[in-house]
Amino acid sequence: MSRTEPFDAPAVIAAKRDHHRLDDDQIDWVVDAYTRGVVAPEQMSALAMAILLNGMDRREIARWTAAMIASGERMDFAGIDRPTADKHSTGGVGDKITLPLAPLVAACGVAVPQLSGRGLGHTGGTLDKLESIRGWRADLTNAEMLAQLQDVGAVVCAAGSGLAPADKKLYALRDVTGTVEAIPLIASSIMSKKIAEGTGALVLDVKVGSGAFMKSEEHARELAEVMVDLGNDAGVTTVALLTDMSTPLGLTAGNALEVRESVEVLAGGGPPDVVELTLALAREMLAAAGREDVDPAAALADGRAMDTWRRMVSAQDGDPDADLPLARETHVVPAPATGVLARLDAMPVGVAAWRLGAGRSGPGEAVQAGAGVQMHAKPGDRVRAGDPLLTLHTDTPERFPRALAALEGAFEVGDAVTAVPDVLIGRVG
Repeated sequence: MSRTEPFDAPAVIAAKRDHHRLDDDQIDWVVDAYTRGVVAPEQMSALAMAILLNGMDRREIARWTAAMIASGERMDFAGIDRPTADKHSTGGVGDKITLPLAPLVAACGVAVPQLSGRGLGHTGGTLDKLESIRGWRADLTNAEMLAQLQDVGAVVCAAGSGLAPADKKLYALRDVTGTVEAIPLIASSIMSKKIAEGTGALVLDVKVGSGAFMKSEEHARELAEVMVDLGNDAGVTTVALLTDMSTPLGLTAGNALEVRESVEVLAGGGPPDVVELTLALAREMLAAAGREDVDPAAALADGRAMDTWRRMVSAQDGDPDADLPLARETHVVPAPATGVLARLDAMPVGVAAWRLGAGRSGPGEAVQAGAGVQMHAKPGDRVRAGDPLLTLHTDTPERFPRALAALEGAFEVGDAVTAVPDVLIGRVG
């Protein structure tokens, strides 16, 4: 006997189209019915667009998030003998922070269950980066994840299929219907996974600027406030940092290139902006987990974080001593003049890395481990005409022209040092 549905999709779509708030029962039903296949993709597309255009209030967003959590399983880290904390970044160019951050925080006595994703478009994916390490595997069972958390203290892996399946289905739809930027849907997508993951504390890295989904500080702060409220209301101690993404983080954008730079940070070196943001997020994670007495800079300096990195990689069958892949072909972009690099725009660099093979244009596409962009200067640095400014890396040199086209107008050399934006813009929570 077929099930009688309590609502119909056109009525729910029309309610949001006409600026009404959806009640709890409508939200519970539409999320569940879409997951079951009763609400068709074109109907959920229409509802997503109505949400993007007309918004949701905080109560609607909280209920939508709860409905997405209820679509799947919830993990439980109660058996771990130390507090847990996680970090989520809204995505950017050269954002390799998870790689040094997870082992650093674990080395300070807080377990880090980091469920990460793959890149799509101009933003890189943590799993793609780690898969450039020989043998490393992203897919772990829940039992393997728990065992590694207890033994090593940190795990970075793919989310299992049972965690917020409504979000997986809805995200794929948003990606092809122009509705990725809807703040209620971004917030509920991120927080449904993080709450279902079961972490005790969460630090959000909300990117602001040309290379981020949130171009303005106003919109980034709004997103951060919604997510912090969702986390705290669900019993997860949650704070957010607003951080700059007008220029790429560090000096690399690309998978193996970023792993190499992350290892430099763990070895006590690396670009100052990557070190600064890694330490800032580590301090927030430790404080949120009740360990504000621990100084993460000491664990970075004395090698404990590097030791944890090596154990974390090895536990997932990776070889931390293996040479990282190198692209077969390179192309140097020289500085056009002598002076000061006044601007290096994150978005074109991210698009160039993507076009070189570091990212994918559709789910399931293979990426090139060695592809990407290496930067030889940051805004504020002096450069000389003809010296390398950027080096492009790829296995397929026919990609160079489109990558170079993406970089047209991406940088500017001037006569004087201009104001370089701080990495840290603000804090919420």
